[in-house]
Amino acid sequence: MRRQREHHREGWLALSGLVSAGLALPLAPSAWHGPEVAAILAVAAIALLAGQRWAVAVIVLAQLCLLPTVWPRAVLGAGGSPRLIALATLTAILPGMLAMPRAAVALAAMTGHGQTERMCRYTQVGLLAIGVFAVLAPLL
Repeated sequence: MRRQREHHREGWLALSGLVSAGLALPLAPSAWHGPEVAAILAVAAIALLAGQRWAVAVIVLAQLCLLPTVWPRAVLGAGGSPRLIALATLTAILPGMLAMPRAAVALAAMTGHGQTERMCRYTQVGLLAIGVFAVLAPLL
C-alpha cells in the first residue's frame, strides 16, 4: 500500500515536471538558460516515469534552476499570454518544491555518503539555499 502511494506521488511529480518543461520551452531564451533547463526537466520526468528514483533529485534541481527564468515574467512581466504561461509554469513547479525532502534523500544517496538524517538535513538546507538564490538572482 505504501509503495503504491509513493508511486502515485512520483507519477504526479513526473507529470508536473513534463507540464512545466513544456510550458517553459516557448518562453524566450534568457541568461538563465530556460529552454536548456526545461529540456533537462523533461528528460528527468521521463526517467522518473520509467522508474528511475534518482530522477526526483534532478527534477527538483531543474525546477529550482527554472525559477529565475519564469518568476520575473509571471510577476514583473507585461500582461498577455507570456505572463499566463509563466503563471501556469509556476503552478506546475509547486509539486517539485514540495518534493524537496525526497530530493534531499535522493541526492544524499547519490553522493554515496549514506542516507543519514544529518546528511539529508544538510542536503535539504542546500536545496533551500539554491531556491532562495534562484528567486533573488534576477533582482541582482
